[in-house]
Amino acid sequence: MLKCTQAVEDANTMHTSKLGWWRRFSLFMHLLMCHHCRRYVRQLKMLLGAVKDMHGEASDEEVERVLKRLRESSGS
Repeated sequence: MLKCTQAVEDANTMHTSKLGWWRRFSLFMHLLMCHHCRRYVRQLKMLLGAVKDMHGEASDEEVERVLKRLRESSGS
């Protein structure tokens, strides 16, 4: 079974390159049991989706607004 740190690494790898079928399966099984990692993957998807819509370099105000929303959605 994957540890959370391994699941985070695999989730990041899954979005940047191809992940082997066994690692994908292991990640899927981990995500079934770990709500923290599910939340991380959900936030990662939202962030990657937002990056596509960005136009050039973000201002400090935009960065703070995004960080604030991420903190609010994670309950921190």
